Amino acid sequence: MFKNLFVCWVLLFSSPVFSQQFTISNLQCEYRTNPVGIDAIHPHLSWNIQAQKRGVRQLAYRVLVADNKAALVQHKGTIWDSGKKLSARSIQVPYSGKYLLPAKNYYWRAQVWLENEQVPAWSEVNQFTTGLFQQNDWNKAAWIGYEDLMDSMRVVPGIHGDGNNLGNKAIERPVSPLFRKNFKITKKVASALVFISGLGQYELHINGKKISDDFLTPGWTYYDKTCLYNTYDVTANLLSGQNAIGVIVGNGFYNINRERYRKLVIAFGMPKMICQLKITYTDGTVHTIISGSDWKTAPSPITYNSIYGGEDYDARLEQTGWDNPVFADAGWKKVQIVRPPKGVLAADNNYPVKVNAVFKPKKITQPQPGIYMYDYGQNASGIIELKVKGVKGQVIKLTPAELVNDHKLANQKATGSPYYYSYTLKGNGVETWRPRFTYYGLRYVQVEGAVPDTARAKNQARLLGLELLHTGNSAPVAGTFGCSNELFNKTFTLINWAIKSNLQSVVTDCPHREKLSWLEEVHLMGGSIHYNYDIYGLYKKLVVDMMDAQTIDGLVPDIAPEYVPFEGGFRDSPEWGSSAVIVPWMLYTWYGDSDVIVQAYPMMKKYLAYLENKADGNILSHGLGDWFDYGPGTPGEAQLTPRALTATAIYYYDIVLLRRMAGILNYQQESSRLLKLSEAVKKAFNQKFYNQQSNIYSTGSQTAMSMPLCVGLVDEKDRKAVLHRLIDSITISGKKLTAGDVGFHYLVKALDDGGASQLLFDMNYRDDVPGYGFQLKKGATALTESWPALEEVSNNHLMLGHIMEWFYSGLLGISATDDAIAYDHIVIRPQPVGNITFAKGNFMSPYGLVKCEWKKDAKNFILKIQVPANTIATVYLPSSDAEKILENGVLIKNNKQVKLVGFQDGIARLEVGSGVYAFEAK
Repeated sequence: MFKNLFVCWVLLFSSPVFSQQFTISNLQCEYRTNPVGIDAIHPHLSWNIQAQKRGVRQLAYRVLVADNKAALVQHKGTIWDSGKKLSARSIQVPYSGKYLLPAKNYYWRAQVWLENEQVPAWSEVNQFTTGLFQQNDWNKAAWIGYEDLMDSMRVVPGIHGDGNNLGNKAIERPVSPLFRKNFKITKKVASALVFISGLGQYELHINGKKISDDFLTPGWTYYDKTCLYNTYDVTANLLSGQNAIGVIVGNGFYNINRERYRKLVIAFGMPKMICQLKITYTDGTVHTIISGSDWKTAPSPITYNSIYGGEDYDARLEQTGWDNPVFADAGWKKVQIVRPPKGVLAADNNYPVKVNAVFKPKKITQPQPGIYMYDYGQNASGIIELKVKGVKGQVIKLTPAELVNDHKLANQKATGSPYYYSYTLKGNGVETWRPRFTYYGLRYVQVEGAVPDTARAKNQARLLGLELLHTGNSAPVAGTFGCSNELFNKTFTLINWAIKSNLQSVVTDCPHREKLSWLEEVHLMGGSIHYNYDIYGLYKKLVVDMMDAQTIDGLVPDIAPEYVPFEGGFRDSPEWGSSAVIVPWMLYTWYGDSDVIVQAYPMMKKYLAYLENKADGNILSHGLGDWFDYGPGTPGEAQLTPRALTATAIYYYDIVLLRRMAGILNYQQESSRLLKLSEAVKKAFNQKFYNQQSNIYSTGSQTAMSMPLCVGLVDEKDRKAVLHRLIDSITISGKKLTAGDVGFHYLVKALDDGGASQLLFDMNYRDDVPGYGFQLKKGATALTESWPALEEVSNNHLMLGHIMEWFYSGLLGISATDDAIAYDHIVIRPQPVGNITFAKGNFMSPYGLVKCEWKKDAKNFILKIQVPANTIATVYLPSSDAEKILENGVLIKNNKQVKLVGFQDGIARLEVGSGVYAFEAK
């Protein structure tokens, strides 16, 4: 009976999806589907192959690019025909055709031949739209504003803290301006593209409608180096006859004045905007509208906005129809042609921030007369949207918070106070409003000046709705995970909410008090984020942010963009700045992008030289160390591990990675030099920290023992002994978590790689000591900044979530070999530890979807996997007998599509090509 059920299960899992032998799907340009506004003159093209049969490998490809779809239908590449290329390459294929023109639509498709297949297949037609490649492409569009800021009033770089020693600087509240222009269309439109940037943030409207659902565009940058612009296809938004374009601009990080809460004060300038609308008619003529002195401007109803302080909106100041062509703008003034920002305009190729989820209140309470508290049940980054009815002039104050205090009121002590929204009613029926240029981390909203619609109160504004809108980067989901252990499933959700809340246009540490991109989280949490989301565009942007932030002497500071130079160890920590080396390597190994290594190499080399100059006898001893490790003192700088150990270990890792990248670029002399340097640093590290008699590094802390194992500082002959010492010390100390922000990443990896996942299970499957279960038990709904979920620090924070990576690479078992590029050699190594009886999930690699699902009972271990075409996989099964391993009901020795490599420590190692497999180990 079991065999029949097993066969049915296999048939269900492997049921055919495609009627053809194979298809080509998921066409991407620069890892985006039909991207609009790319500024790469040699964009990279990728595709996936999907086939029913196993062991599929690409033999050759042909790529066609044309400036019209009709040509591609006839298999003609008017711009580029690569010809038949005998190559298995199906990702990051560089465009090598005619010079691409700016602001133009291009169409492309791929033809693929498979090994042992006579008939090739064509993909569908996809497209990409180019942006503006250089300043001349803006056609003399000007930066316009309502007002300008004198150079003498600039505050750049920013000032940490309240800035109250700046005299009269950064006191003024900038006007959040409206801009508009009418234009006429008299011909049939073939296409229309708009290129726009508004600093700090903007919204674009055409003919009375907001053009996109993007939020807080463009992405944040250091505006004296780089300013981003966005591109939108607005063909469908234009009308025959009169049209109007309207833009509203807010402050963002471009201007943070000295009101309410602020982490920093900065003033690059006043809000400004640049825009070009290119209209191409069906007769081939082009009509271009640019921002200039013929535009008009007026103050918007937004009377205050700050990325750190909140937003105020006075609906009485609304000018209905301001973004429509029939609007009478006689009372508006002409715009100023303002000083352009110092930064170079570049395309915003990151996924935009959007509203990704909506929460209705779970509970409404009244802790004090006239005050209502809305609880949404989830701590998330976002804003609110209110629907209200009341009398003109009534003011509603909304105070978001992630916690409540002892009086059940909003608690902003750890998240930045005061931060709030205020809305003044215009009094003409139901009014709907949401903030445009700010956001916060919240679970609760404290309401003053209005009552819920169900409350009995006279002469008060009535809330018909108050929703929490979760905002964050709209990067597509890349992976899923679930298992039989409910605590681990809840832990996954806990960490995932911290990830979702802190993926913005940068990777932030928290969505409230700082909103800054602290760089250690970028690489330490990188794997955990990467398994869940497509972060190619985000991490590519972060490389540029780090390049912009690098100082003349080579320092890459702890944050990028570096809006404010922090003092002490908060600016120069090797574990933070090393993202400059590690992130380009991640992008290469994750996505196959070698160009980013070329782009970032000067930065990486310069940073390594900076560290080399700071080292004393090849040992670094500065920085924050293992931040927020769990020791006897208040969480902060490292307590249990010397700073010199973590700083020098990451320095060594930087050298190793840069040497590998030098090899990829064929920099042989540099590679040889780096080899010698790595050997010298390794020798100095082990002489200083390693006790050969006890096999203990330094203090023997979790961080001190695991970090050398992971970065290659432990000699091969000592690896087993050091690992056993680490395991023994954790076991003796009660299996408690003590490693911090830096060290826990390496602890998870060391135990996972060392075959000690059972210990990881034991350390994390509990709620009696500080850790994930402890946080959940206290009511946390997002990962907190500290292991014990202290109220005095952030309760939505992107660090200490490294167990997420193990959920995928360990429990589920999906990873890649050390020499894999873009997951061309996959590893399926599930680890059925503890009380876990099944796990299932998937991960979208550049080559296609990787699936893994396993379950076990007392007699059998069943593993179902899916391996994408053009890749191979090494599979590990808990068995030491080939006579007890079946695939699809057949012994593997009789299966030519499964290769048995060997056995080690009760584990069978197999190799397979692409396809769907169902293994059973009895």
